Amino acid sequence: MSEWKAKKFWKNVTVEPLGEGFTVRLDGRAVRTPAKTEVRMPTKALARGVADEWRAQGQLVDPLSMPLMRAVNATLDKVIPQRAEVAAGLAEYGGSDLLSYRATSPDGLIARQASQWNPMLDWAETQLGARLATTQGVIPVPQPETALAALTARVESLSPWELTALSELVSLSGSLVLGLAVLEGQPAERMWTLSRLDEDWQAEQWGVDEEEADRIARKREAFLQAERYLSLVRDRCDV
Repeated sequence: MSEWKAKKFWKNVTVEPLGEGFTVRLDGRAVRTPAKTEVRMPTKALARGVADEWRAQGQLVDPLSMPLMRAVNATLDKVIPQRAEVAAGLAEYGGSDLLSYRATSPDGLIARQASQWNPMLDWAETQLGARLATTQGVIPVPQPETALAALTARVESLSPWELTALSELVSLSGSLVLGLAVLEGQPAERMWTLSRLDEDWQAEQWGVDEEEADRIARKREAFLQAERYLSLVRDRCDV
């Protein structure tokens, strides 16, 4: 969808019930995904958010300005048809979670990782039943089978709509623990900052160029948008 641009052809955007969910119509025409699937969303809140994105379009439709619509497309065209594969791929992150791999130097970075990442590993043990091992350096560390099983069970319990959000959160942060923490109510802004701990340390020492700062800002925005998508998916106040 990111490469598609079309001229605006509608005047009215409406949210309407469709089966057990909601859809968006443009002058009465159903919105469809790139794979031609009729869009049906689980909550009115999400449908309203998508409708607002369509209303905000100018003479040319810009898919990059429609993060909710893109997430809905991904859910309907990719996640739902391949739910088991998507869940399995996300669960695999538990075996190489960002929080498990610590620096060998300098002492300041080692201490910062311990003080900020260890509490999240404690949280994962308490809330998810998954205690992950840590190591210094990049040599893979085997994780307890019980921890991996607990993480897999949590991922597999999610709806396809939640999996879409988790996919963004995990791929952008490199951490299944941080992604699941957002799903469990931890603030996305804080989890994003934790995922950037190593890079922020380096920036403090050497600075960051403008191009890199722009790239990071775009990734941060995508991470926060995933949290917004999740909140709308879970908003059952369909009034």
